[in-house]
Amino acid sequence: MSSRERLRRLLFGPPRDPLSHRTRERIVLVAFVAWVGLGADGLSSANYGPAEAYLALGPYPELGLFVALAIVVTVFVIALGYNQVIELFPSGGGGYKVATRLLGRYPGLISGSALIVDYVLTIVISVAAGVDAVFSLLPLGLHGVKLPAETLVIVVLAWLNLRGVKESILILMPIFVGFLVTHVALILTGVLTHATGLPALIPHSVEAAGRLVDDAGWLFVVSVLLRAYSFGAGTFTGIEAISNNVNVLAEPRVRTGKWAMMYLAISLAGMAGALLILYLLWGVGRVEGQTLNAVVFDRVLSAIEPGGWPFHNETLLIVLGFAAALLFVAANTGFLGGPAVLANMALDRWVPNWMANLSTRLVTQNGILLMGAAAVLALWATAGDVDVLIILYSINVFITFSMSLLGLSQYWWTRRREAPDWFRHFGLSALGFVFAAGILGVLVAEKFTAGGWVTLLVTSALIVGCIMIRRHYLWVERQLKAAETLLTVAPRRATAPPLPKMDPEAPTAVFLVGESIATGMHALLWVNRMFPRHYKNVVFATVGEVDAESFGGEKSLAELREEVRLRLEICVEFCQSRGIPTRTYQDFGTDVVAKLEALCIRIVKDYPNSVFFASKLAFEDDNWFIRILHNQTALALQQELHGRGVPMMILPMKLGGGRSPIATAPRID
Repeated sequence: MSSRERLRRLLFGPPRDPLSHRTRERIVLVAFVAWVGLGADGLSSANYGPAEAYLALGPYPELGLFVALAIVVTVFVIALGYNQVIELFPSGGGGYKVATRLLGRYPGLISGSALIVDYVLTIVISVAAGVDAVFSLLPLGLHGVKLPAETLVIVVLAWLNLRGVKESILILMPIFVGFLVTHVALILTGVLTHATGLPALIPHSVEAAGRLVDDAGWLFVVSVLLRAYSFGAGTFTGIEAISNNVNVLAEPRVRTGKWAMMYLAISLAGMAGALLILYLLWGVGRVEGQTLNAVVFDRVLSAIEPGGWPFHNETLLIVLGFAAALLFVAANTGFLGGPAVLANMALDRWVPNWMANLSTRLVTQNGILLMGAAAVLALWATAGDVDVLIILYSINVFITFSMSLLGLSQYWWTRRREAPDWFRHFGLSALGFVFAAGILGVLVAEKFTAGGWVTLLVTSALIVGCIMIRRHYLWVERQLKAAETLLTVAPRRATAPPLPKMDPEAPTAVFLVGESIATGMHALLWVNRMFPRHYKNVVFATVGEVDAESFGGEKSLAELREEVRLRLEICVEFCQSRGIPTRTYQDFGTDVVAKLEALCIRIVKDYPNSVFFASKLAFEDDNWFIRILHNQTALALQQELHGRGVPMMILPMKLGGGRSPIATAPRID
């Protein structure tokens, strides 16, 4: 093992076998672990969502009880709506797949683009808020290193996720549990300390609302409540993460996902509702430089005993420390959900194909790196300002919510004649859509000029870029399909002489076959022209790439194996129908270059006089945009083989110009 490989294993762990059933069992998430890893984003919103709603009430804090009730109901409505997503899309994809399958390709693109921006901002806002909490306990002279510290946190989280999904969650689990235990304990203490005020809370709130109606009218009261409810929309962020990542859950996935969603809904609704009641009972208000949670917890600790809790400062430090740390766990959700959405969009050709590739640790490595780089860029562009980030963050969340729930509503409406319980599902989805669309409308109206236009502009630019990428891939696909249709296989005549046996010592041409057989056959035809009757043996080699789609389950892997078998069978039939002795080699894995290199070394041992040939797509209007859309597998493999002294040639396969590349190659008769 080389020193580079040893370092790689030390940093990221040893590679995993994607075809092993045991591997799948080791990396999937049970409901509790999924709640920790995927629900942390939702639960962490208790650090700012309820406070935003309460402060938005301004001089009418008595209305907070109605806002608390609305938030609790909304959490469960959205969670139940996403339970339907888990049922209908057990392979994951969440909001992107829901909008694509139920509303159409372009609504899916809008939803997916909003999700990608949302997950990038999830990382940034969670890290920025967490570091803000930590630095609030440090001297002002150290605040100049906040941005570098936030950047370091993002890099560390990216590294943890490159080691594997489950590893990153298990490392961060103590933080999640610590936050839950300390916050529940303080909230219960605060409520029980003011237990005498609980019975009067409801009549007092109703009476205050009645007086306000008499003074200002119903319309004013409703507008105040709606504004506060919308400003607390951050409370609902992260609920969709479980449905987006159903593919990493333990079997049975649907049941596991529903249990994880139930844990999230109960914990988030309970925490958010209890915090709003706590604010009301203790009558807290804004204090410069402190969060509302810090203010109310400080008062609760001061009132535990006549002289105050003896470990007041230490306890507050621990509680706020867990709050900050949980925000880092929430940032991890962006590294889980963002790459999953990118992989699904890559399978539909909206983003570069290599976004669906898995690393040797079976994570979408390219997606993790892209999310990390985008998060660092957004962090420095906004200087880590949480107030700005919240504005950018909240709008895209509800774009996805609205489209998902609209898609579910349409789904159940169209099945009203065949599904006996359609009305229950439709009513729940429609109610959720009304909530989400209403919040979205208020957010856009209130925050558009305050920075909301930025996130809409970025999302729109991403949509345009995705459309350009898909158009290119569809054009390439049509070109390759046209080439494949020219590869007709003539039936071998019964009277034809038997095929000669392959001579291991004879000159052997080895052709590397990609996802389209046109690439391998293009190289075969051109080699026949350049070196007529020189090579006595023909070998075809291919690697079935295990990506985010084929790793979806045993059925997907079986389909990949069958696809590779058929791919090689067509190549063999083509050659044998022309009297050419042929053999095939195949393998499967996530690192195509490494697997192909290992196959080539095997072939050289079996056929020492081998020369390897591969095709590389060439375009008339080659530019940087096209180059980033196509991997450089052939070039990378050539470099590795040349380093071992193995000859390999790359033949350009030109696309465009009006003629098929296969049509311009000579025929083998």
